Amino acid sequence: MSITSQLHAPTVRPVTIPFSDIQDKNEDLSALIAEGFGPNGLGIISITSVPGFSSLRQTLLRLSTKLAKLPEEEKKKLEDHDSRYNFGWSHGKEKLESGKPDMLKGSFYANPVLDVPTLDQTLIQRYPAYCGRNIWPQSTLPELEVAFKALGRIMLDVGLMVAYHCDRYVSEGMKVGADEGLEHIIHRSRCHKGRLLYYFPTQESDHLKSDSMSSWCGWHTDHGSLTGLTCGMFLKDGIQVACPDRAAGLYVKTRNDEIVKVVFGEDEIAYQIGETTEILSGGYLHATPHCVRAPSGKGVSGLERSTFALFMQPDWSEKLKFPENIHIHKELITSNSTLTFGEYSEKLLDKYYHLKA
Repeated sequence: MSITSQLHAPTVRPVTIPFSDIQDKNEDLSALIAEGFGPNGLGIISITSVPGFSSLRQTLLRLSTKLAKLPEEEKKKLEDHDSRYNFGWSHGKEKLESGKPDMLKGSFYANPVLDVPTLDQTLIQRYPAYCGRNIWPQSTLPELEVAFKALGRIMLDVGLMVAYHCDRYVSEGMKVGADEGLEHIIHRSRCHKGRLLYYFPTQESDHLKSDSMSSWCGWHTDHGSLTGLTCGMFLKDGIQVACPDRAAGLYVKTRNDEIVKVVFGEDEIAYQIGETTEILSGGYLHATPHCVRAPSGKGVSGLERSTFALFMQPDWSEKLKFPENIHIHKELITSNSTLTFGEYSEKLLDKYYHLKA
């Protein structure tokens, strides 16, 4: 089944786990983790009824519109070329699948836990995408910092609970060292990264009338450990609306090469497995390619979309012991090798961003 040709994909809901269950370390959720994240799963699950999440999501996503509408000279101050635009404001720096600059959306990146991950200048120069400093619009939009950190931290806290149950499931099939599990890797990391995305108002253009399934965000697989996602918010003339095109949204390619549209509620946090976790878990947990399809047809002109992703990643200095059987990025990793996450991810970033000057 072709990624580009399947235009009428079935709609599915991910495995859903209540917050009360995921926070309970005595609850055996291995069957649900296997169903959602295992070899035959979607690589995505959702957590419901997280206290305080709904209001934090609403607050931050509405601020993305204000951020995107700041004067260009103010947004320019928020750019960070040295980190390949992995801190602060980024617009038109990444490329679409066509190779053209992505002008459809803007992003704001920040570490929701540490404003200054390290003062070591050698590390900052070597791993600028992780070791750089946050850049906040303190004079033009001071409320962004508070809202960004609040949502990022609650998604991280729940992500650690998800990671605990992932480790419990993986340990049933392979030996996991006391400090080698996903929970420990995420907990001791200094380089988690939040990404606030704003999709600019759609236009009645040939591009957005296209049937391309990846018209808003190209096919990709996250390379970190675990990604937290909010459901997108649609606005028109400043008013929250439902998306007028039911075909728009998040699509996932399964292990069986089937493409499905994945839906989850506004009050749910979705979590996706990243490639690093798939490799280190020997495939017990698996990552899936995904993309975002833009709305098209009647009623889409002037439609804006906001969402937030939290990339939970190993520390740049985390030594990753890769297993013998590797089927992801074989050109970058040799069997039974050890790389730090910083070394591994910088190689991957070279594929998607301009090389450093």
